[in-house]
Amino acid sequence: MTKIQSRHGFQSCSDCPIKYRAVCSKCDADELGLLENIKYYRSFDAGQPILFSGDPLQFVASVVSGVATMTQTLPDGRIQMVGLLLPSDFIGRPGREIVSYDVTATSDVTLCCFRRHPFEQLIATTPHIGQRLLEMSLDELDVAREWMMLLGRKTAREKITSLLALIARRNAALVQHPLSDGMSFELPISRETMANYLGLTIETVSRQMTALKREGLITMAGNRGVAVPDLAALMLETGDDADGTALL
Repeated sequence: MTKIQSRHGFQSCSDCPIKYRAVCSKCDADELGLLENIKYYRSFDAGQPILFSGDPLQFVASVVSGVATMTQTLPDGRIQMVGLLLPSDFIGRPGREIVSYDVTATSDVTLCCFRRHPFEQLIATTPHIGQRLLEMSLDELDVAREWMMLLGRKTAREKITSLLALIARRNAALVQHPLSDGMSFELPISRETMANYLGLTIETVSRQMTALKREGLITMAGNRGVAVPDLAALMLETGDDADGTALL
């Protein structure tokens, strides 16, 4: 399959912004060379479908940039959001021939794609890829359990601060910087997407964000820029342990 250059222009793994967190992060030079032979980039505009539930699964991919949502449509037409895909997250399940969920680009998205069958062969012959994929799968399981707690037991305020803490952690991990007071990041999703993800209304999300700003727990720059003056104070609002170890 022909490689498609992403809108960001990078082609080499050495230039990849997710190289420390992606499925290939533990690969040595030879293993990266094997992945290079089967990878290609694809870009999607905000709102564009990436995968449809029930379709043949022809590729798996890592999110290089942007945010996508995983949703499932109920028989009566209602749509349930079941996952949020951030940079370095993995899309698709090796060994499965059919797409399980609808995946849609929430923002402009760039994927590093691998043809499914060659990738499955590499898992069998390349221990580092299989090891990293297992680690990511277990991390995803932990996040799913945390999300069940978040939706079922947490207050609106705890839901919002938990999501902010999660995004802060993921952003820090990507750039390999420790979490610290004064750290800042861009919210990768709109308030509407936050509401859908957390099971809240947009009005509730807006009220809670305004309250956090008023109390000095966060500051905002524009619509998406967030800074956390006191990280410990924000973490106390999540309903988790003070160190936030439950959030991955």
